[in-house]
Amino acid sequence: MSNPATFTLRPATREDAAAFLDLVEALAQFEKLEPPDHAARTRLIEDAFGPLPRFEPWLAFVPDQAAPVAYAIFLETYSSFLARPTLYIEDIFVDAPFRKQGIGGGLLRKAVELAAERACGRVEWTALDWNVNAQRVYEEKLGARRLSEWFLYRMTTKEMNTFLAPRPAQSE
Repeated sequence: MSNPATFTLRPATREDAAAFLDLVEALAQFEKLEPPDHAARTRLIEDAFGPLPRFEPWLAFVPDQAAPVAYAIFLETYSSFLARPTLYIEDIFVDAPFRKQGIGGGLLRKAVELAAERACGRVEWTALDWNVNAQRVYEEKLGARRLSEWFLYRMTTKEMNTFLAPRPAQSE
């Protein structure tokens, strides 16, 4: 392990793809979720590093470690009411041996810095209901507020296909 204040952040490159995927799998394990399968891993790499990137991965490195020890995924959405982009944080994950060293906070700070540089109107993310440690950091150390007036809704591919499936014509 390194000195808590010693880490560097940088955007991931295609050369970082394998290490990036390893961290995504570590997050899936931490969240007790199925990791991306082979096809999803291929899409992640193309969506991150292809000609039209869909998201922006960042990596954190500490001295004496060749592989990154943390990552974040950022992407922009848009607020019609603010008429400004929103920087959305999809993931922030720090590998267990490197937690409580300020790396996650550094990635959060990077998100806020990028949002300010890009004239974003806000930064948004979600937290799992059981991850009270993360919630505490967000609320107490960052001053972020948990929204109660908005609910996150999600449709998976299954629900999208069901919704889009042709329906029998209704007789009158």
